[in-house]
Amino acid sequence: MYQGEIRDSQITQLLEKVSNQNYGKYLYRLRLHKVRGFEDQNIKFEFPVTALIGPNGGGKTTILGAAGIIYKEIKPRQYFARSGQLDANMQQWKIEYEIIDRSVNRSDTLRRSATFGSMKWSRDALERTVATFGVSRTVPALERLELLRIASKSFVFENDTVFELDNNILTAIEKILGKDVSGYNYINIDSNGRLSLLTGKTEDGIQYSEFHFGAGESSIIRMVMKIESLPENSLILIEEIENGLHPVATIRMVEYLIEVAGRKKSQVIFTTHSNDALAPLPSKAIWATFNGKTVQGKLDVHSLRAITGQVEAKLVIFTEDVFAAEWIKATLDSSGIITADVVQVHQMAGDGTAVKVNKMHNIDPTSSYPSVCFIDGDSIQKTSNTENVYRLPGEAPETYIFDKVLDVLDEHGGVLAVSLHRNYEDHDKICSIVKEVRTTNRDTHLLFSQVGRKLGFITESLVRSAFFNVWRIAYPEEVQEILSHIIEYLPTNQVNNLPEGQLSIF
Repeated sequence: MYQGEIRDSQITQLLEKVSNQNYGKYLYRLRLHKVRGFEDQNIKFEFPVTALIGPNGGGKTTILGAAGIIYKEIKPRQYFARSGQLDANMQQWKIEYEIIDRSVNRSDTLRRSATFGSMKWSRDALERTVATFGVSRTVPALERLELLRIASKSFVFENDTVFELDNNILTAIEKILGKDVSGYNYINIDSNGRLSLLTGKTEDGIQYSEFHFGAGESSIIRMVMKIESLPENSLILIEEIENGLHPVATIRMVEYLIEVAGRKKSQVIFTTHSNDALAPLPSKAIWATFNGKTVQGKLDVHSLRAITGQVEAKLVIFTEDVFAAEWIKATLDSSGIITADVVQVHQMAGDGTAVKVNKMHNIDPTSSYPSVCFIDGDSIQKTSNTENVYRLPGEAPETYIFDKVLDVLDEHGGVLAVSLHRNYEDHDKICSIVKEVRTTNRDTHLLFSQVGRKLGFITESLVRSAFFNVWRIAYPEEVQEILSHIIEYLPTNQVNNLPEGQLSIF
């Protein structure tokens, strides 16, 4: 589970800041009337750091570019170049915007548009500082043509062209890379400062050039230098933020951007294929794009392969959170034959997102297999046989499973003990702890972690798994009820392979 440097209070404050429109300049919403594969898709930027996820060719860069071209600093051809008759379909492209710009309107948002017609772009562009970071930022220094002329033993420089990095830049870089960069500098190669060379220093004080940096290290340093130089209310656009970075550095980079969003009132939009980049962000900060559609919510990047039909499974199941996904997996294990090769389960971080993604998947004509959605008992979403949406038993799932197992502890306490990797003889002690936790618990989401702590360094996931194991043994009729909503969507030959006793209810 993600545990980072960003506090929940920081996330809440930034969400409220956007909701209250407390910005000098901010892109609040855009609508893709018709752009590339998108038609009538709305994206609302409810958090100042937004991640765009999706498969290759899914439209992430299209949204990134659409966000940028309403500002004068970004030329449309940077993201939407046209090549003669090959791109004739650009005619009638249109993007609409809702924007905050207090220099133009101090009390309300502005409506602007960008359209492509008569072979050119027409846009009501606004003034705003925009910084773009493309994938080329991770090209190693030795492969950058502009630096090759100084990759020689004859290169010399004057001392007055060497500059130390500011302390705030050094601090940010050190937190992201997890290393000491106190001896790092940069050399201005030309008089206008447009071309520079980074320098580093070993622990022994030996200086070396950027030609010996890792590509990820170099890109992070340059990105932080640029971001720290930006004025307040700037827009920052980043493609594939994880490029060249270790997963931990990716998380820290996003945390840095969240911190910048608060400190400098900046707005950041980035594309990614990395789950690590999503970890620090709230659900409202994430948009998935696929098959010309956009969905807001904290989707697992791996689940996009299932949504877009890139898996070999015969059925995909969407749930609203991790607990429900584990519950379904435990139920599938009970079948004795249904495996991950046949059915895949993905959590969507929200009942609304799960239902919407399930619906989009099933109406997509390119989908080669169906999907099913299971919502929690207390979900406000509606069940629907026609849309394959079903409800798990009980109200709150964690409470339901815990209490169902609590009811049969006298009979199945030994099974719980063994499932927790303890001796069968320990079941009396374990049962006592389970009862104590239920009596003293105030937050039902913590039930399983509290049992794990009292038992001594047992993970929450293992405790949940043990409770699911007891539940499926003690309540076979509930297992069969859930399975009935799954098996009807599997191919006949797969159903026929189920154990004989499990066919009786169908």
